[in-house]
Amino acid sequence: MAPQDIAFYIFSALTLLCGIIVITKRDPVTAAMFLVLSIVCLAGLFVLLQAFFLAAVQVLVYAGAVMVLFLFVIMLLDLKDEVRRRIRLVRGVLGLISVAAFAAVILHLIWKAKPGATLGTPALVGGTAPLGKLLFQNFILPFEILSLLLLVAMIGVILLSKRDLK
Repeated sequence: MAPQDIAFYIFSALTLLCGIIVITKRDPVTAAMFLVLSIVCLAGLFVLLQAFFLAAVQVLVYAGAVMVLFLFVIMLLDLKDEVRRRIRLVRGVLGLISVAAFAAVILHLIWKAKPGATLGTPALVGGTAPLGKLLFQNFILPFEILSLLLLVAMIGVILLSKRDLK
C-alpha cells in the first residue's frame, strides 16, 4: 500500500469522524471547532489530489474567515447548550430508512464503477496562474463588485454588532 493511500484513508476517516462529531455535539462552539478540523482534513484530501490552490483556499477562506464569522455569530447570539429533544419513533425510523437507501445507492454505484480498475494518470489541468489570468482579465468587474459587496456586508455586521455603551 502506497503512502498516498494510507494518507487518503487517514484524512477520509478523520473528515468523517469530525463531521459526525459536528452533527452530534450539543455545544455550538465545540461543533464549530470540529467543523474547522473537518475542513482542514478535507484540505489534506485536496493536497493528495494535487489541487494545492483548492487546499489553500479551503483553509484560508473556510477554516479562517467563515469559521471566524460563525464563531462571531455564536458568541453574539449567546447560544447555550441546545436542549435535548426526544426523537420520535416515526422520525427515527424514517431517518434510518433514508440513510439505508442512501448507503444502498452509494454501494451500488461503487459496485458498478469497479474500483481498482486501471486508470491512466490524470493530467494536471488547473493551476493558479491560468486561474489568476482568467479572473483578473476576463472577470475583473464581477470580482470588484463582489469585493465591494463583501466590504459592505462586513461594515453592516460591525454596525449591527456595536452595542450602546451608555
